[in-house]
Amino acid sequence: MLDDHAGHQEAPVEAAPLAWRLVLSTSPPDVLLLVVAGFLAGGVNAVAGGGSLLVFPVLLAVGFPALAANVTNSVAQCPGSLGVALGSRRELRGQRSRVLSCIGVTVLGSLGGCLLLLTLPTEVFDTVVPALVALASVLLGLQPRLSRWIGEPEPGAADRLNLLLPSVFVAAVYGGYFGGALGVILIAVLSLAAHDDLRRLNAVKGVLALVVGVVTVIVFSIGAPVDWLAVALLAPTTLIGGYLGATLAGRLPAPVLRVCVVVIGLAVAVYQVLD
Repeated sequence: MLDDHAGHQEAPVEAAPLAWRLVLSTSPPDVLLLVVAGFLAGGVNAVAGGGSLLVFPVLLAVGFPALAANVTNSVAQCPGSLGVALGSRRELRGQRSRVLSCIGVTVLGSLGGCLLLLTLPTEVFDTVVPALVALASVLLGLQPRLSRWIGEPEPGAADRLNLLLPSVFVAAVYGGYFGGALGVILIAVLSLAAHDDLRRLNAVKGVLALVVGVVTVIVFSIGAPVDWLAVALLAPTTLIGGYLGATLAGRLPAPVLRVCVVVIGLAVAVYQVLD
């Protein structure tokens, strides 16, 4: 990992050598690890949410600082969200008004989260990220329990927009700032405020996650230390994994994947605290 004690030149020194280091000396095992992590993350995002928590520790393991790992991960996850949305076209039928009503607040919230990430001191992110990773991991682990507590929604009932729109906005702020397990947060919000079959709400989750991803790609491409080599390795595999995960969600072992992601996420949180 790069030296964290670069004084007033910390930001430019941290970004440029990282990209060149990866271009010149990324080992084949690291490349394979990134590719496999991207594929699994796309599938996990489609089935349970939280796949980005698989990629984040891998980026840390190959030498990324936390901030660079976060923004690179966010950009790389966008094609995976596209794959989920494409694989959920059937479940999206008849939900145009719901999706359109949520897109506006999703854009505003994710933009606000991105700007917070880029304007607050790096030390704030380094301090907050272990708590965010742990929170996202716990939410992912509790997802089945939350689903049982919420109960199966009643098809045809009106959405509670006074709860839905502010909650989606807050979730989008979180997604723009960090984004780990954003899908878990979105599906929980949708399940509470939108009365519909959970499979249809999961499809809406995929679209909103894609919107957050597009906003983060635009903003971080302009003002964040994104490593495009890592994105080039991760993006195609998250796209393929997301599409296959969405189309084969009923056959994939979601409980096993969920446990793996929770364990990895909590391990990353502990590592970040102790590092």
